[in-house]
Formats: sequence, structure tokens, C-alpha cells
Amino acid sequence: MDESSLLLSVSDFIAVTNQTLEYAYPTVSVEGEVASFKVNQGKYVFFDIKDQGGSIGCFMTVWQLRVPIEDGMKVIVTATPKLTQWGKFSLTVRAVRPSGEGNLKKSFELLRAKLEKEGLFALERKRRLPEIPHHVAVVSSTDAAGYKDFIKIVNDRWGGLKIDVAHVQVQGVGAPDQILRAIKYFNEQEPEVIVIIRGGGSADDLSAFNDELLVREIAASRIPTLVGVGHEVDVSLADLAADVRAATPSNAAQLLVPDKNEIIRNVRHRVTLLLPRTIQALERGQQNLRDTLETALAAIRRRYDWYDDHIRYNRRVLSELDPRKVLARGYALIRGDLTVGKAIEIEKSDILIKAEVTHVDRKA
Repeated sequence: MDESSLLLSVSDFIAVTNQTLEYAYPTVSVEGEVASFKVNQGKYVFFDIKDQGGSIGCFMTVWQLRVPIEDGMKVIVTATPKLTQWGKFSLTVRAVRPSGEGNLKKSFELLRAKLEKEGLFALERKRRLPEIPHHVAVVSSTDAAGYKDFIKIVNDRWGGLKIDVAHVQVQGVGAPDQILRAIKYFNEQEPEVIVIIRGGGSADDLSAFNDELLVREIAASRIPTLVGVGHEVDVSLADLAADVRAATPSNAAQLLVPDKNEIIRNVRHRVTLLLPRTIQALERGQQNLRDTLETALAAIRRRYDWYDDHIRYNRRVLSELDPRKVLARGYALIRGDLTVGKAIEIEKSDILIKAEVTHVDRKA
């Protein structure tokens, strides 16, 4: 044996090799084509990635597999190189993502079909946004132009909102988890709506919004969600899971709040239309009131004339029955006991006569 060589046990050699690999290559990203993909016990994922010059085994847990992959797809794995205790070299995968537009699209369609079958995109589970929210939570990169456009349009259209912002990555391996944690955080607060926005980019840039766990978190949010990702032609699974989908971040601002200037114009227009009608209604009301008053006054006058005539008639009757008028016409008023021998008094209009009854005859 060469005295200069290092004598190690198998276990020590494996440990030293892994320490060396960990020091030299703590994390590597490797691109290749998936082969021999399989899932064991519903927990562990095994597959190879290969190219024309070689092949290497990969291992990961099911919960780490955030996008669907299958044999023949080109992917990029982020992993730690490792020598197993059986002497087999492999990659312990932390994350995997499809590479190339065709593979991204294939993975997108596989996950879309799976989640659609579960009902995550069903229209009946979607909720309406508040008409005019007062407290909004925004999940975005505050450095992005899409975020700045969103804030400007919201302030121009309405303003005065309380806006809480979670600054997150919106592309790359770490983006889905950051966005997911922000949604969880805001679900513990009291905003009226959660807005998730990102400007345009390539299919690879937007792939974070097709992450399965993120899509499920959006669908499970107890706070209504508004998602505006990419350009108008871009559709992500996050868009489909949201309560309301916006075509762009700018469109998200337009959907979130009304335009105060448009409301003012509409109110002025309605006032312009209503003012003549209101004036006409007031004039009709005034005319109706005048007609009613005139009718009431006419009825009062008729009633008054009736009472006046009635009083005049009664006065004439009473006047005719006045004893003084009767005496004036030559009649006399007799007072006393009309018995023979009794004294009586006879009143004329101008004299009083004292007399004695001497004779009383009854008329036949």
C-alpha cells in the first residue's frame, strides 16, 4: 500500500466526499431531460435527468415537487450533489422547474387539468370584490414598474385607501414561497381584498404563478383575491384560482376602485337630467296645491253663504215674530185671568189699559 495515500473506511470516505461536495458545490442547477420518473409510497420522487453525454439520478419528496413533470420533459433542477451510503452518486433536489416554453406549457396544462378536476377554478366558488374597499393588501415587488403603475392608477382613480404592501420576489425559485407566506400573513389581518400583481415577462419569468402550492393558497384564501399577472395575453394558474382576474396590474387597479371623476361626471349628468323633471314636478305640485286651495276656498265660500242665508232667514222669521211688530199692526196683548169679574191688562203698541172681565163666551 502507498504510504502517502489516506486510508479511510467506506463510511468515512462517503462522509468526506459529501463534505467536499457540500463545500465545493452546496447548490447546483442542472438542466436535462426527465427519464424514469416514478413516485414511491406517495412520498418520494425518483427520476433521472439526462442529455446526450450522460445521466444522473435525482431524489426529492413529493411536497417539494411544485409543478408536474413527466418523462421526456426538459427541466432545471436545483439540488445538492450527494454520494449515498450505497456508493451511488445522485442529486438531492430542492426544486424543479420546466425549461423552455414547450415544457413550461406542458407542465402548465398538466397542473391545470388536475386542479380544474378538483374544482379550484369553478365559477360558483368565486366571490365579488367590495365595491369601494377601504383597506387593501398588495403582494408584489415594490421595485417593479407594474406595482408603481398600480399604485398611481389607484390614487388617480380614487385615493384615500389604506394599502398594506408585502414586498416579495415575483420570479425565480424563491418567489412562490414568498408570495405564499404573504398571502398567509394577510389572511391573519383584516384587509377587504388581497391584490397580487406582477408586470409582463417571459413564460419562465411568470412560471412562479403556476406553482401548485401557491395556486392552492390563493384558492383557499378567506380574503377575496384579485390577481393581475403579466400582459393581457398571459394566463397563469394563479389568475384562474383568484376570485377576480385582471389582465394587467393597471387593469387590477381599474377593477379594484371606481373612477371618481367618472362618478362625478355621471352625477352631474344625472342632475342635469333630473333638474328639469324636478322643476316640472315642483310646478305641477304648486299648481295642484293652488287648485286644491281654490277648491277648498270655494267650498268654504259656499258653506259660508249657506250659513249666511240661513241666518238671514232666521232673523227675518224672528223679526216677524217680534211682539212689538205685532202690536204695531193694531193687535193687543192681554194679561191676567179671563174670568168674569177679574181684572186684566191690555197692552197696545202705545198704551196700557186696565179693565174688568164682564162677559166671556167660547167660540163655537
